[in-house]
Amino acid sequence: MVRILKYVFKHKSMLLIGSISMLIVIGVDHLIPYLQKLIVDDGIKNGNSSIIVPIIIGILGITLLKAVLGYVKEYLYDYIGAKVHQDLKNELFHHIQKFEFKYFDGMNTGELMSRIGEDIENIWQTIGFGLRLFVENIIYFVVSTIILFFLDWKLASICLAIMIPIGFMAVRMNRQLGKGYGNISDQTAEINSAAQQNIAGVRLVKAFAREKHETLKFLKMNRAYYDLNMAQAKTIRTYFPQIELLTNISLVAMIIVGGYFVLKNEISLGTLVAFSGYIWNLIWPMRNLGWLTDLLSRNQASSKKIFDILDRKTEIFSKSDAYSPDGIEGDIEYKNVTFSYNDEVVLRNINLTIPSGSKVALMGTTGAGKSSLLHMIGRYYDVKEGEVKVDGVNVKDFHLKKLRQNMSLVSQDTFLFSDTIENNIKFGNTEATMDEVREACRIACCLDFIENLEDGFKTEIGERGIGLSGGQKQRISIARALLRKAPILILDDATSALDMETEYELLKNLNNRFSDSTMFIIAHRISAVKNADMILYVEDGEIVEQGTHQQLLQLKGKYFDVYQEQFKDFETVESGVI
Repeated sequence: MVRILKYVFKHKSMLLIGSISMLIVIGVDHLIPYLQKLIVDDGIKNGNSSIIVPIIIGILGITLLKAVLGYVKEYLYDYIGAKVHQDLKNELFHHIQKFEFKYFDGMNTGELMSRIGEDIENIWQTIGFGLRLFVENIIYFVVSTIILFFLDWKLASICLAIMIPIGFMAVRMNRQLGKGYGNISDQTAEINSAAQQNIAGVRLVKAFAREKHETLKFLKMNRAYYDLNMAQAKTIRTYFPQIELLTNISLVAMIIVGGYFVLKNEISLGTLVAFSGYIWNLIWPMRNLGWLTDLLSRNQASSKKIFDILDRKTEIFSKSDAYSPDGIEGDIEYKNVTFSYNDEVVLRNINLTIPSGSKVALMGTTGAGKSSLLHMIGRYYDVKEGEVKVDGVNVKDFHLKKLRQNMSLVSQDTFLFSDTIENNIKFGNTEATMDEVREACRIACCLDFIENLEDGFKTEIGERGIGLSGGQKQRISIARALLRKAPILILDDATSALDMETEYELLKNLNNRFSDSTMFIIAHRISAVKNADMILYVEDGEIVEQGTHQQLLQLKGKYFDVYQEQFKDFETVESGVI
């Protein structure tokens, strides 16, 4: 809660005005029972009727003042809650953006959505309403207690003695609720993650007729969520009636004992009336204590989840004196590079020198380490041993933003936003003109099909490109990368969904128009890699073969086997012609 207050104190002026309004309301509210005492004792009992009307007017004035200042405090505290909600959500989202690929490899989208959504909403409720009410209740309780002891210490002691156990109940309830809400938050994340995955993969679910299975799986998760909430309800059910009972007993004790004191002339009737008003200023805080404990327990559980993320430091970051050149040439060097992922060695002792403007192709079996090899360049993952250099400078010495601004990546997992085709293509270069967009699309062989759509570049596409074929999505992704005009271009199995004719045309365009860029192509078809300046065959994290197309054919190794398998039905190997 202390850390949350730091966000609250950023809005000191609003907090000050709201707090002053609250204190004034509390102060004048405490005058009303005393004015009632004067009406009963002086105005009615002693027959001084001249003071009754002024006092009633005073009470009406206090009521009006409470209404105006009450609105001010409510509005300002709600405003502060909304601003804290906004600031915290912005900071959390911005912080998540800093994390490296590895973090997202092991994190469910639904869990992060729960942190940004439900957990921050809980904090908003606490700041906007719960925190103010908590402070108000404390002040009401303390001030009213002092006044009650001033009116009659014996009657005040009896009433407070009955209420003391409520405080112990609140502490015990807070401990039980806090742990429970932590589990509820985790279960909420699981439900969100399951729902998100199922909705995103609904076509697969329907294709395999697994609707019933997925529904039962979700129902099981939802049942667990229900059970956790029922456990919380049981805790609340245990303590709330006891708190209600004790506050009512305190009220009854005040009436019985206070009435007895009036009959014995130990206190006046007006004092008992005032005592009744002030005792309610104790009863309502005590009754609210259970509800506030519940709210604060939610806040405590949510705050822990949020600050666990905010306290996490990214493992890949720019140095304070990071190298930040205006541009790069694209020379790449791997020097004794070894990379491990979750303690499993993925790349072993890689040594490569790639001059700028080279066209490098990578082949190999699935999981051999091809993508990992290229991810080292942009520091999407960091090497464990050795170093990767760009233009002779270790990539760890580069400013991350500057390094990645000089790269274009088309990953094997094609991702398009739920937006227009134009905005998807301009994602990496928002300042590009439409002529530049069309040129990038022409090179990527997607201009014709885009312009044939009813709304052309303004066509809205579904989430992750739903509504487009795999080949169309890949070509749009390639156009997006080309529009960036970066000196390093990486195509990670980016043409797998294209037919051979389109792939040939696209690669020909790339070779003609991006001859100055250092280009990496991961592919499984010989036709996509045969014209590369350097072909690398990767197996079990090692480069087992390296050379041009003709050199690797003459070697008659792994690459030759792939070539023979793909072209055995067309021509003999001895012909040497593709």
